[in-house]
Amino acid sequence: MKKGENIFKRKDGRWEARYIKGYELSGKIKYGFCYGKTYKEAKEKATKHKAALLAGKPTPQTGTRHRFAFYCNEWLRLRKSKIRESTYIKYDTVLEKHIKPKLGGCFPLGITTGVVDDFTRELLFEDELAVKTAHDILVVLHGVLKYTAAQLPGIFPAVEINYPKESRRETRVLSRDEQTQLVRYLLTDTDACKFGVLLMLLSGVRIGELCALKWGNIDLKEQTIRITATLQRLHDTAMESEGRTRVVIGAPKSDTSVRTIPLTDYAATLCRKFAVRNAAAYILTGTENYMEPRSLQYRIEKYTKECGLEGVHAHTLRHTFATRAVEVGFEIKSLSEVLGHANTTITLERYVHSSMELKRSNMDKLAAVGL
Repeated sequence: MKKGENIFKRKDGRWEARYIKGYELSGKIKYGFCYGKTYKEAKEKATKHKAALLAGKPTPQTGTRHRFAFYCNEWLRLRKSKIRESTYIKYDTVLEKHIKPKLGGCFPLGITTGVVDDFTRELLFEDELAVKTAHDILVVLHGVLKYTAAQLPGIFPAVEINYPKESRRETRVLSRDEQTQLVRYLLTDTDACKFGVLLMLLSGVRIGELCALKWGNIDLKEQTIRITATLQRLHDTAMESEGRTRVVIGAPKSDTSVRTIPLTDYAATLCRKFAVRNAAAYILTGTENYMEPRSLQYRIEKYTKECGLEGVHAHTLRHTFATRAVEVGFEIKSLSEVLGHANTTITLERYVHSSMELKRSNMDKLAAVGL
């Protein structure tokens, strides 16, 4: 390596050239990196990048070393002069709040149709966004993917986006008889996972929250559950794991998701019956090994089919809990806090479903006054 050049040969035989890309607010230098099979190739690439920076242009593409966040930023930068300021702000918000946190760390070749489908499901069922909101986010993602494909011709794979559609059908909620049927099944030959599914039905916790829940989060004396974490599978940002995913246990989706849920006497009795001594043990396994959401979803589908129920998912149990709470006169603000919603609007619009039993009860009230 020549003095001052920042070009050296790596252990894998390639040459790496480093150049100053910019500075952080703290004054710390931000470096860019270029690679080549030879010293000359790496140096030429670094020279082009430095020249582009001086000219105020985007750095030239040299393969797929840039993460997807880079293409998000460049797409928005190029669109800025062609759209209204309000539209620019909207796109920037979508990128910063939804797309970059979940997909920005991926390499472009790791973003496939399957990855986008998972992203869509997270928007709808983990972030609990409306179908229209998720659709608008996917429209922005489509624009970035199209731009990325143009920058990587013949390299970037075709990615299909399956846009969610508004459904006229009401969200699946178990009737009282179906709920009794499922509870009876779960209490037969009950293991840790069956107990966890039952606890979801009795508390309304999210699937990721249940997967992260440990026995140390349950206070049997106070009869409460403390939600402090969620478990989810995210796309791995490590270069050597391009396109792969990893399980992450972290803080819940929002401040209001960190909450304490009071248990009914019935739920508390079940917790005492199936409790394990190890506070670090996960509810769903009874050990210090976790179960991830997609495995739990598979179990839920298996359990419900075995007891004769169809079309039941994890969020069906959460919706069912909310519906039962409304039927017995649960105050909406309290229910919203138990569910971990940011406001009561989410609770009312997406989680409060009027069951046939409640509709009949209300009609009977009309009949009582002669209507």
